[in-house]
Amino acid sequence: MTRPIPQWFVALTFALVLASAALAQSSDTAETHLGKGYEALKQDRYDVAITEFRAALKIDPKLVLRAQFPLAVALFESHQPHEARREFEAVRRATGDHPNVLYYLGRLDIEDRNFDSAVANLSKAAEDPPFPDTAYYLGFAYFKQGDLQSAEKWLKQAAQVTPRDARVPYQLGFVYRKQGREADAQKALALSQELHQRDDTESKLRLHCAQKLEEGNKEDAHVVCDQLYDPEDADKLTELGTLYGQHGDLEDALKPLQRAAELSPQSPQTQYNLALTYFQLNQFEEARARLGAAAKRWPDLFPLIALYGATLAKLGDQAGAYDALVRAHQLNPQDHPTEDLLYLTMLSLARERKTAKQYPESLKYLKEAAELKPVEPAPHREMAEIYVATKRSAEAKKEQQLAEHLTAQAAARP
Repeated sequence: MTRPIPQWFVALTFALVLASAALAQSSDTAETHLGKGYEALKQDRYDVAITEFRAALKIDPKLVLRAQFPLAVALFESHQPHEARREFEAVRRATGDHPNVLYYLGRLDIEDRNFDSAVANLSKAAEDPPFPDTAYYLGFAYFKQGDLQSAEKWLKQAAQVTPRDARVPYQLGFVYRKQGREADAQKALALSQELHQRDDTESKLRLHCAQKLEEGNKEDAHVVCDQLYDPEDADKLTELGTLYGQHGDLEDALKPLQRAAELSPQSPQTQYNLALTYFQLNQFEEARARLGAAAKRWPDLFPLIALYGATLAKLGDQAGAYDALVRAHQLNPQDHPTEDLLYLTMLSLARERKTAKQYPESLKYLKEAAELKPVEPAPHREMAEIYVATKRSAEAKKEQQLAEHLTAQAAARP
């Protein structure tokens, strides 16, 4: 049975890819709400996502693609159909008949039993299907509308796109039965049952794989886990790679994650999973190769941007790391590791500029570092040295005294 599409991916793929050519210049506060909203979507915490995206829209109502569409997705997933429809319709008025919006409107039409409208919306979406189950829902809507010939056509197409989705042969079986083709109906329903059983078997296999990995016998674990490897199923490959990674078997996580990234190049999740594994293996060039284009394409996805910044820092690209980490910190100011790395990057850049006697640039980074971590004495000590070198004795004295005060405070802390 096809697994649900991750809703943080649904929102990001449309909202960020479509908007990447003209991102709105929002305040840091709006950016922070966006970052929190995307994180909440990733974790299926739809109530939090709704609150954050609404907060971002209140600050900047122009964030239609970056906030209003994922807000509508979160409302849809939290079973608030009327509110979701209102937001999707607003996005449609602003962006036109994009397949992603039409797909969700068609789904809402089905829930409302408005099958004529569902067919209209999903037919347009199917011209450039945004999600693998678009054909299934269109076939279902045609069936409910009574158009058995069209229902059969689209359900057969769905069977080709998602051959492991047990819903498709199940629904096709009812189409055949309505057409008086009982033998075909029985065959389709039997296939649906077989797919259900296969999915149940794979669930048990994943559990067995995790247990074997926890026991620590690598060879025994691989006998079980490698049965999950399916070179044509990105979701199963991602699950297998994640299982290996969670149990510290990073080398073996690479193969399934690499294949998943090949199958789903448009998915930020697959790119991030593979890049993180490269990073953990200290293969930083490979991680950067995955993250560079992804960071431009999905600039509001905090984990990806933060990992990109950390990768660039490892490679010694302090200027690039600074840009990425500033962006990541805007998206999630509460993430302390990102804040710490940004602070160290600022200090490193400041010291490089100071050594090169590029004092104005050095002071810029030092002031930012001092603002980021007001209790740290190092930026003030560095500023004092620059002021001494540039014969600004009053400022030098002030910064030196502040550095000494902060040092004393740090020493006094338990």
